[in-house]
Amino acid sequence: MNTPIIYFQNDSDQKQSESKKAHGVAWSESYSLGNEQLDAQHRQLFDFVSDLVSACIDGSSTEKLNETLEFLVNYAVRHFADEEALQIQYNYPDYENHKKKHEDFKAQVLQLVERFHNSESPTELNNDINKIVVRWLISHIQREDKKIGDHIRLKG
Repeated sequence: MNTPIIYFQNDSDQKQSESKKAHGVAWSESYSLGNEQLDAQHRQLFDFVSDLVSACIDGSSTEKLNETLEFLVNYAVRHFADEEALQIQYNYPDYENHKKKHEDFKAQVLQLVERFHNSESPTELNNDINKIVVRWLISHIQREDKKIGDHIRLKG
């Protein structure tokens, strides 16, 4: 089952927008937390995930897929560290649980990387990227990260 596609709002680059609509997930202001740093990072995560999905669908070279997947993993690790630092800074009460969700997700993504390196088909990998990465990203931002944004606004 494929994840519904989320469309860019106010996207001025028609070609990029069409590609995201066709292949991946796109940022929507409804995902905004109201924190400039986290929102910018989330936008970039959406772009990277969309690029990864597009690369799988379009049959990009193994090298391109590897670069995109590795970059996404490294960026997610940095983003999680920044997000967790903000949680500590603002004494977010559910920090430990949130950090555990990040750790679980990183483990799932590392399994995808391992499967990729074991030459799994891009089609199967794309299906799992949709199931694991795309769904998690959307759900996590809407459910978990929104709570952080609300907490920071109350404390800030």
